Amino acid sequence: MNISRTLTSSGLVLALSLAVGCGSDAPVRPPLPPSETDLVLLVSTALCESKADFLSKHPSSTHTASDWGSGQELTIPTERSASHGEESYFFDEDGVLVGALFTFPRGLDLRPYSVLRHTLSRLKPSLEFYLNVAQLETGTNMESSALLETGDEKSTTQYLVSSLRERPILLQASFTIDPYVRLFSPYRREFLDRLRNPSGGEGGQNIESQGIDDKEPFSSLQQFARGQAAQLAYCGEKNYDIAADAYQKSIASGFTNTVWLAEAHHKLGVAWQAKGQREKAKAELLRSLALRPNIPEVLNNLGTIEIQLGDKAEGLSLFEKAIVLRPNYALARYNLAEATEATNPKRALSEYETYLAIVEGIPEEAARIAHVKERIKALKQ
Repeated sequence: MNISRTLTSSGLVLALSLAVGCGSDAPVRPPLPPSETDLVLLVSTALCESKADFLSKHPSSTHTASDWGSGQELTIPTERSASHGEESYFFDEDGVLVGALFTFPRGLDLRPYSVLRHTLSRLKPSLEFYLNVAQLETGTNMESSALLETGDEKSTTQYLVSSLRERPILLQASFTIDPYVRLFSPYRREFLDRLRNPSGGEGGQNIESQGIDDKEPFSSLQQFARGQAAQLAYCGEKNYDIAADAYQKSIASGFTNTVWLAEAHHKLGVAWQAKGQREKAKAELLRSLALRPNIPEVLNNLGTIEIQLGDKAEGLSLFEKAIVLRPNYALARYNLAEATEATNPKRALSEYETYLAIVEGIPEEAARIAHVKERIKALKQ
């Protein structure tokens, strides 16, 4: 049985976490918009770099340090930065660079950057609003601003741009690995405040309704993202020790939303299962289902654990329930076929064939598709 993959795509709103099942490999997501640029901001570093490597290139005299939840933010002021903007680099508690924010309170004219302007012209703004930035060189009090998003398979780039259609001016750019994307939107209130109230400058008008405020504890969101990054191998190898630690901390920090809390227990269960602690895994998945019943991914993963613990009948029942709830749930059909192959080869053959029909054309399933074709051939002989 295998609980290491899910086949559903997810958006970025809940950091690739709540819309998908729980797999330990990065989920498949829809094609991203174009991301070509001739404005290079991450010049001397890259996401996932260690803090030790970053500090070897940026001695303490060049930056200031401040707490960022359980991690740390290192800030290079405008007068010392290569980008001529304020550069902030965010490291998790394990010393891994998970996000960066570049802020230009006076605005960065994008006219010299034709490639990036072309990219931005092809993106549909995810948000448009008016923003007061006191220090803008254009001298305009209130600017029409847009938030645009692009990226690659594991990271997201967001641009906050004013006067997008007339004379695009970059106000902020953020880069992050996807589990943390929620925490790096330039529309977060604390990031907008860096534009409205830059150090040493006169503050812009603070519009109370502008900016995202977390309804859940920041520490819970941060630890959940840390768990996702470790469990889904966003920065190197999978690390289930870190994942289990992070999910436990996210739960202890006090999620109030049932969906978040249920998914944290779900993900913790998967981490325990990967570490071979099946009873702990079962307990967490049952807690998840008690909070949020009838979630196909949780039922499928619990079915796998029940079979590993020796209760095959319960495992089969859980796979069946997952399929009833989501008939095109390929992984549950695969697991059901594998579990019934010895006792009900006709049913196994049917489930294998259904699995193939669902996953046709999905490159990430190539290895399992090849295995299933071999099993179908054997069952038909």
